[in-house]
Amino acid sequence: MEKIKTRVLLAEDDENLGLLLREYLQAKGYEADLYKDGEKAFRGFMNNHYDICILDIMMPVKDGFTLAKDIRMINSNMPILFLTAKSMKEDILEGFSLGADDYMTKPFSIEELLVRIEAILRRTQKEHTSSEQFLFQIGQFQFDSVKQTLEYQGNIKKLTTKESELLKLLCINKNSILDRDVALKSIWIDNSYYNARSMDVYITMLRKYLSADPTVEIINVRGKGFKLIS
Repeated sequence: MEKIKTRVLLAEDDENLGLLLREYLQAKGYEADLYKDGEKAFRGFMNNHYDICILDIMMPVKDGFTLAKDIRMINSNMPILFLTAKSMKEDILEGFSLGADDYMTKPFSIEELLVRIEAILRRTQKEHTSSEQFLFQIGQFQFDSVKQTLEYQGNIKKLTTKESELLKLLCINKNSILDRDVALKSIWIDNSYYNARSMDVYITMLRKYLSADPTVEIINVRGKGFKLIS
């Protein structure tokens, strides 16, 4: 049986460096996809499974820090390694404040990059041997995102797939803002007007389901998104 390859998302706008890194990783047995700007990288992340993300900080359309925030909203456990041409302390601090697993300043040794990737993967696989969280406590509600059920005082409500996906994103970001565009691109693939209105309908339905517990609330954050308060 063929071994499943580790998949790497590589976001790097320097074409020569990006191609070099991709070819090197592929030669070492990894499967690597190269994206030349942050927005394309985010779309790639949404449409594929990756085991680790390597993000250049200075990229067009969407920079590496913004991309990392969007990725973390979808998967808080995704390993991230930043690449940058800067050695500024502020960049390093911001990178780690976003939960970066490691950080390399250009120019760097490609062999050292591989060693760091392998170290990150070993560490994160030990830390996250169990599957991604699927059970959530929301006030007096119990939400099972796998079974797509919402239970309250013994009464079980079966959710639709989109209701469950949206509620899971809200739970992952509980008491923090869930960005509208991130939710739309995660569940509806794009942030068109029609899809935005559709999401608003689902938010209304979730509010109705959760209304039995007065300590639970989904609020609108004007111009940004939604916040689940519990």
